[in-house]
Amino acid sequence: MVFLAIIKSIISGEAENTMALTKQALAQGFSAESVLEKGLIAGMDRVAEKFREQRVMVPEVLMASRAMHAGLSLVEPLLKDSDKKIAAKIVMGTVAGDLHDIGLSLVKMLVISTGAEIINLGVDVTPKKFASVVRKEKPHILMMSALLTTTMTVMKEVIDELELMGIRKNLVIIVGGAPVDSGYAKTIGADYYFEDAFEVRVFLEENLAKIISRKSR
Repeated sequence: MVFLAIIKSIISGEAENTMALTKQALAQGFSAESVLEKGLIAGMDRVAEKFREQRVMVPEVLMASRAMHAGLSLVEPLLKDSDKKIAAKIVMGTVAGDLHDIGLSLVKMLVISTGAEIINLGVDVTPKKFASVVRKEKPHILMMSALLTTTMTVMKEVIDELELMGIRKNLVIIVGGAPVDSGYAKTIGADYYFEDAFEVRVFLEENLAKIISRKSR
């Protein structure tokens, strides 16, 4: 099965093979979303699980991430071509000091499939940068990720900066990443924590309309 082959190639960090298998799956008629979910994301989920259990190290995770990105480069344009659009704006980024975009990339791909507008700030984003973009763009949702315990505290600094600038109200803040959990999210004042990208998409599909309505009041 081509999806199983994609999963194995991501776990092994084989970027070229992942791209070739992704191309093969698309040529066989599988939808971009199914290739994304059953192949690319399933592969990274396996790697993320091993990372949480300390069975792989960061360099191995980064190799897997590069392999996943190789496949995403083929899948992303097909997801963007979707006619599905919704008047929601989402700002996302990995906090300052953290150069990992694994979880962010997965969430971005799934959020694209909901039709929302995405402003991806990338990695190593400072609290002032987050706050500046939120003030300028007035998004409905802010998503922050962190892969390291040493950077997860920056999430609280971002929320503090938003409060200081008076732009925290009516902004839904979602946090995630390997070291983060629901307890930590509550402690720092975030609205939601999700363990994986699938949970984020389900939440958005069920709640985006309500969030937009609440923001416009």
